Amino acid sequence: MLKTAVAVIPARSGSKSILDKNIRLLGGHPLIAYSIILAKLSSEIDRILVSTDSEKYAGIAMKYGAEVPLLRPKELSEDNSTDYEFFRHILDFMKENKEEAPDLFVHLRPTTPLRDVREIDCAIKYLKNNKYASALRSANKTHLTPYKMFKKKGEYMEPFLSHNETEFYNLPRQQFEDTYIPNGVVDIVRPSIIESTGLLHGNNIKLWETTKYPDIDVMEDFYYAESCLHNPKFKIILSHLNETKCA
Repeated sequence: MLKTAVAVIPARSGSKSILDKNIRLLGGHPLIAYSIILAKLSSEIDRILVSTDSEKYAGIAMKYGAEVPLLRPKELSEDNSTDYEFFRHILDFMKENKEEAPDLFVHLRPTTPLRDVREIDCAIKYLKNNKYASALRSANKTHLTPYKMFKKKGEYMEPFLSHNETEFYNLPRQQFEDTYIPNGVVDIVRPSIIESTGLLHGNNIKLWETTKYPDIDVMEDFYYAESCLHNPKFKIILSHLNETKCA
């Protein structure tokens, strides 16, 4: 049986770091449009859904080719709202409308606008053929290590992690395990895991190592992403964005 993959692009309207971040223009196009176009370019994604609490955002998303079958309630769009909640909201909507849930939800965050679609397609193919992984999350290796990180306790500091060696945090970084930071390039979850466990990712998360791309959080990140638009590997994305805008 052919396995289906549905892209889910979350775009709430209440960003505090940058006003209306998810629709702020990058290279003349709203940030959310980049994830929509990448999903359209994918050979593995069958449908594109945007989860938003804003009618304005929904209109922009549909203009670029996504579906917005329902608006997300405000109580699921707060600063402390979780990814699990909007995925659960979509699944409940599908149930109510007697739609069959897909095999995979491909989570594409608008805040990582510049990606290589080949990395997304390879990740989807991998999870389609790996029944043991409960989910997949992209990440890139970092020189930082949690073994050298501290938290504040009163006036003092203590390490976040424990170790069997005294003052282990003074050891050379090379003696610790490699560290990876999730980067939002592509995360994939299984609706069946959500339904059976009440968890989003489950216990066997495949680490999918990818290139590090701009991640938009503050204005400096926008400026950096703008400078990356000149990279030839993003030419196809910009070409499709411009075609959609002119249509």
